[in-house]
Amino acid sequence: MEHGEKNITIVDDQGNEQLCEVLFTFENEEFGKSYVLYYPIESKDDEEVEILASSFTPNEDGENGELFPIETDEEWDMIEETLNTFLADKDEE
Repeated sequence: MEHGEKNITIVDDQGNEQLCEVLFTFENEEFGKSYVLYYPIESKDDEEVEILASSFTPNEDGENGELFPIETDEEWDMIEETLNTFLADKDEE
């Protein structure tokens, strides 16, 4: 998994741009995809942060790429499990 402070801009269904910070990215061989987990930077400190996920295809430079929605419940389950592991590891640090 890659960690590090990176920001991405996503565009919602209404065409509004939203700046998000990348939590982490990872690849999953079972689904043959790369995934990114991120959250809106404008989140209020007292609100629970909504963590969003998308699959993506990296560009040739291995960095930015096109985001795609998560399509199956199996993918969501795998992402949730990966996120829980990530958060548990963070708590141990």
